[in-house]
Amino acid sequence: MKWIKRLFYSILALLSLVSIFIILCAFWPELADKTSDFLYSHLENGESVHTEKTEPDILPGGEKETGETDDSAELGRSGDNSGEPEPGGGSSGYIAPEREEIHTPEEVAGRNGYIPVQENTEEIDEKEAEELQKKYTYGETGEGLDFDTEFYPYYGMLSERERAIYRQLYANAGAVNRIFNPVEPVTQGELKNAFMAVVNDHPELFWLDSAYEAKFARSGGCAEISLQFNDLVDNLDSAKEAFNGAAEEILAGARNLGSDYEKELYVHNALLDRIEYDLQAPLNQSAYSALVNGKTVCAGYARSFQYLMTQLETPCYYCTGYAGENHAWNIIRLDGEYYNADATWDDTEPNTYRYFNKTDQEFSPTHKREELSVYLPPCNGTRYGGLEAEEIREDAPADERRSMEDAGFSEEDVIFRMEEYYEDCYDKIMAAGNPAEFENVVDSEELWLRCYQAYEDESYSAEYMNRVLEELQAGGCEVDIEAESLRDGRVLLHHRIRFF
Repeated sequence: MKWIKRLFYSILALLSLVSIFIILCAFWPELADKTSDFLYSHLENGESVHTEKTEPDILPGGEKETGETDDSAELGRSGDNSGEPEPGGGSSGYIAPEREEIHTPEEVAGRNGYIPVQENTEEIDEKEAEELQKKYTYGETGEGLDFDTEFYPYYGMLSERERAIYRQLYANAGAVNRIFNPVEPVTQGELKNAFMAVVNDHPELFWLDSAYEAKFARSGGCAEISLQFNDLVDNLDSAKEAFNGAAEEILAGARNLGSDYEKELYVHNALLDRIEYDLQAPLNQSAYSALVNGKTVCAGYARSFQYLMTQLETPCYYCTGYAGENHAWNIIRLDGEYYNADATWDDTEPNTYRYFNKTDQEFSPTHKREELSVYLPPCNGTRYGGLEAEEIREDAPADERRSMEDAGFSEEDVIFRMEEYYEDCYDKIMAAGNPAEFENVVDSEELWLRCYQAYEDESYSAEYMNRVLEELQAGGCEVDIEAESLRDGRVLLHHRIRFF
């Protein structure tokens, strides 16, 4: 019976201690706050396994804090766009090339200018964090807002906690509230994801800079979020009127067109007619710089394209990544298929459709998605790729050159790198024998000049011809190459090679 008494007295003692603690918290609130901070910091540091997080944080570049992928993201995908993650890509199925594989064609070199989201975080002590939490409010909480992930895909990539912060950021940006407390406990990674998602989803917030500041307590809790706005907020009503008016000039001509593709083509051409690429253009990360000022960089082209197509009820996403430098372009959905479109690189003299409605495979030599954009749907559409190839712009002279199709080649045959060229020549020579006569298509005049230089300095021998001579047991060869410039800058190379 003694052990029952000991157990009874132990329970009474424990209940007494709990009661004393509750009374102390009632008269000393700081004790409750410190206890809460202590427990929260342990949860954030992973010391508790009682909270199950179903959607791990997405880090820039597509990596997860847990090393796992997020299969619960709602990207508005359909058909074969869902599925398991692929190496180098996100959960959407996009397969990213390596940066080292990316090259920039000479005719569009330097036409970039996208600035990634800039974060400035500061660590503060607990006392200052408490003071900030008392000084500021949530501002606009965004409670009740919801975003259709068919048109706002980055919202669908977030965890529930990140979505709450996303809604708050969106609402406070719309209300031009600069400083506020977060509505949910949030880590630095979660805050960056939510902010990046808002910036990528909402080109209409053209007065919001793609940068923010935040203060975090040493325990890890966020005490303050500070948004940054450009000068347009000083006369925002006038800026909105100018923005809406400029957008309507284009939308009015597109609304009555028959298909989403026709609307897309109209918007593409209208933007190229309106915009001049200018790396020094003010506000150049915004759709405002493109539509109102008419001068911008890739970010402005892509944001204005995204805004106009969304207004026309066609899903169109802002995509960021690497194309020799930081770069931005678009992903658009047409009849359930996804395509890449880079209006910046089409805005040349004369304007082209070279980067219009292309697949990921066609973009992989020149474009690599990064950050959250790796989770956008893969682009494998074929129905609306290349339809515009024969369209002649009214302001462009007639092009008498042959197309690749005229020469008997397709986009899949185009060679983008010297290594591909050497391997293609080796394969065709071995198939043809002696003498060998064959053709291939290289991506640009620049690549053709590199090929020409390789034959001039005889570096081609070590790259592939020595192998050929050994295989054919030949002592030497005579090489004759004729180059023909095709439409869109491609070059057809006709080889005649005799071995002796």
